Amino acid sequence: MKRILFVTVLLLFTSVSFLQAQDITNKGRFSGYMFGDYFYNAARDTGISSLPNVGNGGKQDLNGIQFRRIYFTYDYDISESFITRFRLEADQEANTSNGKIGVFVKDAYLQWKNIFKGSDFIFGIQPTPTWEITESYWPRFLEKTTMDLRGISSSRDLAVTLKGKFDKEGMFRYWLMIGDGTGNKPETDKYKRFYAHIQYSPIKQLTATLYADLKARPNINDPASTANPPATLSNNDLTYALFLGYKEKDAYTFGVEGFLNQRQNGMISGINIKDKTGMGISVFASYNFSKELAVVGRYDYYDPNADSDAKGDSRNWFIFSLNYNPDEKVTISPNVIIETYESIPSGRSIDASITPRITFFYSFL
Repeated sequence: MKRILFVTVLLLFTSVSFLQAQDITNKGRFSGYMFGDYFYNAARDTGISSLPNVGNGGKQDLNGIQFRRIYFTYDYDISESFITRFRLEADQEANTSNGKIGVFVKDAYLQWKNIFKGSDFIFGIQPTPTWEITESYWPRFLEKTTMDLRGISSSRDLAVTLKGKFDKEGMFRYWLMIGDGTGNKPETDKYKRFYAHIQYSPIKQLTATLYADLKARPNINDPASTANPPATLSNNDLTYALFLGYKEKDAYTFGVEGFLNQRQNGMISGINIKDKTGMGISVFASYNFSKELAVVGRYDYYDPNADSDAKGDSRNWFIFSLNYNPDEKVTISPNVIIETYESIPSGRSIDASITPRITFFYSFL
């Protein structure tokens, strides 16, 4: 027992000494934040569990306290040219085998600054360009961005990246990435995901982005082929997105984002084949009455299959929020999420999902 106590005290002393040393050198920095809610699923359709592409699911009358994200981050500057980040995340979607909140590696990358003038090289688990800029305009603690909410891509990938600016002022920026396409998970096949992103910021408050990616997937058999073995067809995923955002600090914010998500030869009926194309659009805005109080609203439309033969699968999603900041690092937000559903082809209407919440967001270190 004494030995265990000694080892524990030694580890604590070593940790404190390490933190103090990092603070003195100013090369290492810890940071983090958490957000969660008290929620109540006030209204749900009786068949909600069987509906696809639901952004506001769960059983009716389910209520409780949840953590949707916990971040703990360590950044370390190796030198002027090399910096690293290691970040852990915990949330209620990544639980352990016994059902407790799990922890996983969110970021683990090395960044080589100015590998050539105006451009950085990044290796490891890192953010993708899919909605990184959108999140800088949208209060992420309220909910995921529309492409994240609908699972169009992942916020992270095991990848190599080249990103930088075309001009001295940084009005035009680019972001190119080649990743495993597995998110935070290890690679299991030979297929990769290729990302490209262009950002235009003519003034500090205004940003426009153009995004595209290709997720390579295995070919599928051509149902019209009579050869043995049968001919194959491409089955890759292609995604395109546009974003426009405007922000006046401590005053107001506006953003609009639209995307198309296409699977090549994704619709097969007998020997008839065509691409499957989904689409979505998101519009949001916030207005600050003061530094402590702001109102936020957002509307999303999502149709996973825009083909005229596909019916009953489009979704409308809303959130309305009042954000109160009693401290610079604390936000308390009463809000409500509403999702409505297109009637299914049989003609049956689907009741809306309504969830009022009180969200708590706070940063530390």
